[in-house]
Amino acid sequence: MSALLSLTGVEKVFGGLRAIGGVGFDVAPGSIFGLIGPNGAGKTTLFNVITGVYRPERGKVVFDGEDVTGWAPSRVALRGIARTFQNIRLFRGMTVEQNVMVAGHRIHETSLLDAVLRTRAFAKEEREFQRRARELLEIFGLVALAREPAESLPYGSQRRLEIARALMLSPKLLLLDEPAAGMNSQEAADLEQQIRFLRDELKLTVVLVEHNMSVVMNVCEALHVVDHGETIAEGPPAVIKTHPKVLAAYLGREAEGVEP
Repeated sequence: MSALLSLTGVEKVFGGLRAIGGVGFDVAPGSIFGLIGPNGAGKTTLFNVITGVYRPERGKVVFDGEDVTGWAPSRVALRGIARTFQNIRLFRGMTVEQNVMVAGHRIHETSLLDAVLRTRAFAKEEREFQRRARELLEIFGLVALAREPAESLPYGSQRRLEIARALMLSPKLLLLDEPAAGMNSQEAADLEQQIRFLRDELKLTVVLVEHNMSVVMNVCEALHVVDHGETIAEGPPAVIKTHPKVLAAYLGREAEGVEP
């Protein structure tokens, strides 16, 4: 089976400092893939390369059989790659529902004039966006809060709202950047179930950057580990959690294992 996402020899340099040095990996369609490593390892930089925020100095990003290296972020998103961010980026003055609906405006088929005149076509499209937004909020247990301001939500719920918004464009690939950050143990367990639901029911492929090792080990089927911008290990969780280089990167020494 060919990879849905494939990185080959990706290198990114900032001011002479090599942040990413020749990283490559394949993500199988329908998988939950973990990209992990200690702070400053280059994980978010790789997400930014995949989504077009950064253009790599070398290497290639291939998505669904097409070379998307260096594409503009908006074009990457419309091609089928969605993401969340390490730092939550919500429109805090908007309602929960509006935060999800706003992502759909990228695919508006009606014109600005339709919006100004509030034509039937525009109203129909808005109703469809609202229906889709409500479906996503239902998945993440937020539909009862649809009319509440986004800024009023607890931190964990804001994380879930950001994921719901990322799904508005019906992507094939979802990149989650530390989705469990700030969540308590019950919220993290609920998140694990929701990630599995996205893969099993919505047929999404998920790439996860996460420091919560319990979440990583419980949901990911394959892991790629980076440290100082370079690959140090890859394989299934059972292998990675006892890999000497991974233990040294996380703990600074050899150890018996990384407990999930």
